[in-house]
Amino acid sequence: MAKHDPDLSLLFHALADATRRSMLARLAKGPARVTDLAGPTGLRLPTIMRHLAVLEEAGLISTSKDGRIRTCAIRPEAMEPARSWIEEQRAVWEARLDRLDAFVMDVMKKQER
Repeated sequence: MAKHDPDLSLLFHALADATRRSMLARLAKGPARVTDLAGPTGLRLPTIMRHLAVLEEAGLISTSKDGRIRTCAIRPEAMEPARSWIEEQRAVWEARLDRLDAFVMDVMKKQER
């Protein structure tokens, strides 16, 4: 049975949207104001705020407010559950492919006889 991790689901949901991924890419360069994140998207501020709420709920960003200025910063450690899950899946599939390779090699040797 597959392990269900709600935090992992939130994380992948947040990463599923191209706008949110582009915001994260921008934040990887350093903290940014909401208006700076909104500029390249062409989206209205309420839409941007919903995207940021999804990122914040997933733990990928943190926000702070100084007066009327809201600043966002990336939290790279929040990607660890996704990295771990992907590594687990990679190990499973590599083992399966290794078994398939061994099976195919065995069949080929038997055919040569």
